[in-house]
Amino acid sequence: MAVGFAILCNTLWGSAFPFIKLGYRLFAIDAADTASILCFAGARFAIASVWVFLGSCLLQKRPPAFPRGRVLAECCALGLWQTTFHYGIYYFAVALLTGAFGGILNCTQSFLGVILAHFLYGKADRLTPAKALGCALGFGGVLVATLGNHGGGSALGVACMMTATVMFAVSGPWNKAVTQKADSFAACCVNLGLGGAVLFLAGLALGGRLSPEGPLAFGVLLYLSCVSGAAYLLWALLMKNNPVSRISVFALVNPVVNVLLSAVLNGEPLFDWRYLAALALVCAGIWMVNRPAKEAAG
Repeated sequence: MAVGFAILCNTLWGSAFPFIKLGYRLFAIDAADTASILCFAGARFAIASVWVFLGSCLLQKRPPAFPRGRVLAECCALGLWQTTFHYGIYYFAVALLTGAFGGILNCTQSFLGVILAHFLYGKADRLTPAKALGCALGFGGVLVATLGNHGGGSALGVACMMTATVMFAVSGPWNKAVTQKADSFAACCVNLGLGGAVLFLAGLALGGRLSPEGPLAFGVLLYLSCVSGAAYLLWALLMKNNPVSRISVFALVNPVVNVLLSAVLNGEPLFDWRYLAALALVCAGIWMVNRPAKEAAG
């Protein structure tokens, strides 16, 4: 079940990148219009918090049990880190990169999560030689994707995407710690609601606006908000109940879906040799990290 949900989460997240780029076109947002980018991101996450609230009412038969005091403050801090700052940088990177290239760069978060878990949890989630080799293969895939890739985006876009992946990797263990103390639905509501509201208000303050060019624009925004609500909640539950390294590494699915949908929705090249080689290396890295350990002889 954990494997299935981890794959589902990353399938949803993988579809987000090309849909965000499609949303920029449908809302007439230019890559240089940072203020409107923040408004678009903020609206998505604020709406997503409503979906999480409704999901709690449906699945738990009650509204989320929101924490108080110190735990609430920690949920708010996580929301500012994971949603406001992380996604503010991430959305800016999306505007500067092609969907396929950005998706492959973004998958490094899975390997960073494996490395970080070793230092945080020690023997409970240690970095074995097989995991280390898997991480090396995964990072090798990212290097192949970036070699000579002048059509994939700017250096600033690469820097922003790599910064966003590090921030997301750090948020995984933090999310695990928070959901041990607070209801997962409530933690996700606060994370997405507060983080999204701050993004949206910051965009408005900077002069941003949303100018939909038709009904399809609202459909894309609603889809992205559903992706956020469902995937964030599932991810929080997975992080709460499983070793971080075993779950985070399933981000393999993310770039695969990303490359396919970027080609379908945005007309990006599907059979670029760098992307195919990078995906092969990342797949090999995922397999190395997750392959069953050999049982001791005798």
